[in-house]
Amino acid sequence: MTPAAAYPEPRLRAWEARTDVPLTVLSAGFLVLYACEVLLTRPGSPLWQGLETVLWVLWAVFVADVAVRLWLARDRRRFVLDNPLDLLVVLAPFLRFLRLVRLVGAVSVLTRTLRDDLRGRVSSYLVVTVTLLGFVAALGVYEAERDAPDATITTFGDALWWVLTTITTVGYGDRYPVTLEGRLVAAGLMLAGIAVLGTVTATIASWFTEQIEQSRARAAREERAAAPGAPDPQTWVELLTEMRRLRARLDELEPGPGRPRD
Repeated sequence: MTPAAAYPEPRLRAWEARTDVPLTVLSAGFLVLYACEVLLTRPGSPLWQGLETVLWVLWAVFVADVAVRLWLARDRRRFVLDNPLDLLVVLAPFLRFLRLVRLVGAVSVLTRTLRDDLRGRVSSYLVVTVTLLGFVAALGVYEAERDAPDATITTFGDALWWVLTTITTVGYGDRYPVTLEGRLVAAGLMLAGIAVLGTVTATIASWFTEQIEQSRARAAREERAAAPGAPDPQTWVELLTEMRRLRARLDELEPGPGRPRD
């Protein structure tokens, strides 16, 4: 029995089908506004206060979406186990020190439309996910670190460099977070980096295996084409079948003991 048959959720799937596109648009807007808030304003300024108000309104929409999906789910326990990141959206107001958690809703909605991709779309999935993850992490760590005493990440360029060295597990050590919020962002990025590298490795290995098999099949076809006199496997089967038929015919014609010859 397939998971879909074991846990039918027609109302939940219908709701997600209707809301995926609008929520994706709102999520993209959320990320743009958050980037403007971090890069162009400072806490307390009029522009910062306006952007903060709009972001909280959008955040309330994400929370309402999670609440509706939980209410529509027949198996709420399975919904909780299958959507741990979405449930952090509800806890975000109580984890105000972790600013990056406010982006979980946006990230989860943006990636929800890609989560059923097969290997043929893995490359596109990785590009979108890594770019989004890196940009969000850079914003989060820059916001947390820029005004901290003894901070080594004081510009957005420093944050992008730190993201690159962290997600690739290089870790030069010249840039590192010193605040609690920054270190929580770093922990999440490290775990995500391991997952991304594992996916990339598996994808490359699968691609190489496929290329090797195709090369072997192509070489076999070229070898048969270069030696037209040599029968292919199907011809061998036909020849053996014909030989068995002739042998059976000879056995019928061969006289047995005490049987006169013609």
